[in-house]
Amino acid sequence: MWHPHSVFDQQQSRLDQLGGVSGLIQSTVPIVVFIVTNTIAGLTAAIWVALGAAVAVLVWRMVRKDAIQPAISGFIGVGICAFIAHRTGEARGFFLFGIYTSLVYGSVFLLSVLVRWPLVGVLWSFLNERGTAWRRNRTALRYYDLATGVWVLVFGARYLVQAHLYDTDQTGMLAFARLAMGWPLAAVAFLVCVIAVRKADQAIEDASRGDEASASGESDPDEAAPHSGEQGTRL
Repeated sequence: MWHPHSVFDQQQSRLDQLGGVSGLIQSTVPIVVFIVTNTIAGLTAAIWVALGAAVAVLVWRMVRKDAIQPAISGFIGVGICAFIAHRTGEARGFFLFGIYTSLVYGSVFLLSVLVRWPLVGVLWSFLNERGTAWRRNRTALRYYDLATGVWVLVFGARYLVQAHLYDTDQTGMLAFARLAMGWPLAAVAFLVCVIAVRKADQAIEDASRGDEASASGESDPDEAAPHSGEQGTRL
């Protein structure tokens, strides 16, 4: 029998393998050193120090034999941000990639809700190989809409706030917003997702039990007919 809590434990284990809390915290290191170095020594030095910090995080995780995929992805991300900053010649360019990434992600999540294929439901059913039957359960669909909508708000808020700070050239506040609206906000959204998905799975399980109960409670017409016939014959 499928158990929602056991599946969530498995997914939590996978999250730990992808970096866990330490990986999320380490992802902020290149941003912090970039801002500090840019203030002290200028943009060029800040770019190189941020790249060095990303490499240091990667090496650190390799030495500790932790999952290195988050560090590799982080290094690539820092490399893209550093390249944009170098091309624009401005420190705020370091955050441009993240701003537009939030816009793209938010748009995709919003579109999935509008077309009635909420992305959280799609991803969750894919991970658990449960097909698309959940879309026929209105309660489950509403919960998946809620879970997906939370991410729309997260990415939308990131884009609006950080785009404004970028346009007004407030690099310091932009860095602060990037950190404050990063993994702490994502943690809150993830918590809402966990609750909503559990509710959706419970609704699906309750509906399944109801269908089974209805099927088992139906009488067999082939068995009922002879009794009527026998009674009529006696009469």
